[in-house]
Amino acid sequence: MLPATHRLVDGASFRDVTRRGRRASSHTVVTHLLVVPDAEVSVVAVKVGFVVSKAVGGSVVRGRVKRRLRHVVRTELPHLPPGSSLVVRALPASAEASSARLRRDLVSCLARYRSPA
Repeated sequence: MLPATHRLVDGASFRDVTRRGRRASSHTVVTHLLVVPDAEVSVVAVKVGFVVSKAVGGSVVRGRVKRRLRHVVRTELPHLPPGSSLVVRALPASAEASSARLRRDLVSCLARYRSPA
């Protein structure tokens, strides 16, 4: 479970991040990262939200995928810019992927944000 300070909870925030943020994708996930300029950072906590649609599978499968993604993101929070927001969208292939594969794909997406645009 992510602490409440790191959760992206309202629909407007999800929309803002997916529309204005940078996008990176892999075989199992699509990520959107919105970095707020330093002058606008009032809260230093990184906010994270997850989108796991019914295309991924039934409720049990979606819950399992979300838990595994949450665990990976928790370890990557210190590497994200302060005040940024991240949306992780699971693709249908994530249901069959191992935890190691999800970790690899998510870390590779996040690594692309560190390189120049």
